[in-house]
Amino acid sequence: MKIIASGLRFPEGPVAMGDGSVILVEIERGSLTRVQPDGRIEVLAQLGGGPNGVAIGPGNAAFVCNNGGFEWIRNGHLLRSGPQSRDYETGRIEVVDLATGKFERLYERCDGRPLKGPNDIVFDSTGGFWFTDLGKRRDRELDLGGVYWARADGSEIREVVHGMVTANGIGLSPDEKTLYVAETITGRLWSWEILGPGQLRKRVWPAQYGATLVAGVGGGVRFDSLAVTQSGNICVAALDSCAVVEIEPHGRKVVHHAMPDLLVTNLCFGGADMKTAFVTLSHDGRLVAADWPDAGLRLNYQQ
Repeated sequence: MKIIASGLRFPEGPVAMGDGSVILVEIERGSLTRVQPDGRIEVLAQLGGGPNGVAIGPGNAAFVCNNGGFEWIRNGHLLRSGPQSRDYETGRIEVVDLATGKFERLYERCDGRPLKGPNDIVFDSTGGFWFTDLGKRRDRELDLGGVYWARADGSEIREVVHGMVTANGIGLSPDEKTLYVAETITGRLWSWEILGPGQLRKRVWPAQYGATLVAGVGGGVRFDSLAVTQSGNICVAALDSCAVVEIEPHGRKVVHHAMPDLLVTNLCFGGADMKTAFVTLSHDGRLVAADWPDAGLRLNYQQ
């Protein structure tokens, strides 16, 4: 394992770029940031709020899930997120021009209701994107979140699943027939069959959320964001567990890949053979690269 960069302010949402750099967000800094292979750090856009997840979309633009911001709990240089920030305005989806750093808000509402805390995002091959809304936590309240699908041109947004408890990581199977969502507090990984753009097959009651439970690893493990391998395994960053948890599509085999941080928040795959995992270690503010036994799935629009 190699440390690429340190001193990042709660990194998340890594995206491996064709030039060898990694685009990510620094949630506490409120920025979209590029990390060069030699560890140099460049702020591309100062977004404010709480940029949480990133995907490259049409026109090589960066589409950012912005959760609106957290309060922060500090222990020396170590960080962990707290409740909704005092200056919270709204959750939103933002689009950033990587060449200029200029950005605009694409979506703030769906069906007249404000987005609460957009978290993670993935593009499908039609040019639309799926994203999770984790919701926000306040002193004595916790929003219910869910899953959305939207068009990249700002013309349509749909709420597809509602009522989830801290919907977080999201990804597609290699054939794009299955959508995966990781739930943080429950430590569960859910799946749905995809019927078309923004359409899921819902299982009947008593299936929770109309979904299939892929895995629930227990032991106090909380799930964060995820990435998928070419073979279809789902690799989920595990909070409080110092690990990335790799799960087969039917949940039969679970492997824990140890990581040197308490808050492992996300990973992406890159490199010439897609066998390098770039992992965000957010408690200590590091981006690391690790050799992975299985090649990662190349994302739509990934360079």
